[in-house]
Amino acid sequence: MSVPEPEPVQAAEGPAAAAVTAGPRDDPRLPWQGKPRAADIACWLGIVLSGLSYWVLLPLRVSLVGTHPVVAELLNGGTEAIIAAAAFAQAGHGTLAVVVLAAIPGLMKFDALYWWAGRLWGERFIMALPGAQRVARAHRAGRKFTWPAIVLSSFLPIPRAVIFAVAGWAEMRLVTVLILDLIGALLWTGLLAGLGYELGHGAVVAAKTVSRYSLWFTIGLVAVSLVLIVRHQRRLLKQQHDQPASPASTGAEPISD
Repeated sequence: MSVPEPEPVQAAEGPAAAAVTAGPRDDPRLPWQGKPRAADIACWLGIVLSGLSYWVLLPLRVSLVGTHPVVAELLNGGTEAIIAAAAFAQAGHGTLAVVVLAAIPGLMKFDALYWWAGRLWGERFIMALPGAQRVARAHRAGRKFTWPAIVLSSFLPIPRAVIFAVAGWAEMRLVTVLILDLIGALLWTGLLAGLGYELGHGAVVAAKTVSRYSLWFTIGLVAVSLVLIVRHQRRLLKQQHDQPASPASTGAEPISD
């Protein structure tokens, strides 16, 4: 009596094979891998909205600086708005206390969001941000880096988003992050408010001039921002192109002796 030979196992085809290999949900341009969770979608939508708010508020940021600088502070916490508001206070329009407090929401409004993104996605998200290469491994230093970096985030030549994403990646508690962020925001706002108060009338005149020509200033800011975005995207594409393709990503089988 002959024993039937086992049939050879065939590789999965169709949808099953597509699930094994990289699918559309493994897009390297997205910060998560595989199927996104509800938290991934919520955080990503928040980041997209934060980017849109920058462009929507850009005309107001320029036009309000010479007319209602405290409102401009509340919206974006911009350097020019803080200096102008303090200069107006020196001229008798408002107080320094209001100037300092009004800047806090504008400065801190998206910091917790980027902390959350770093907590969710880690290095995969951080390395896609401009300026992240400088602090790619900073999370290993723990609080020796993250604590002073958060306090000095407004003073450093590194985007705030990178610093707070690194803090989330390093698993810092949100309460600690917000306390350090508040301390840093008060230091930064106090410095700029003091400068604006000393400049006084000259800063008021300059702010009103900016508001008068707000359209042209806005066009200039948009042009500069677009140039920086295009340069960053080209750099990312070049880095991806320079990386050697692995057998798994190309679909080729490794050659065995």
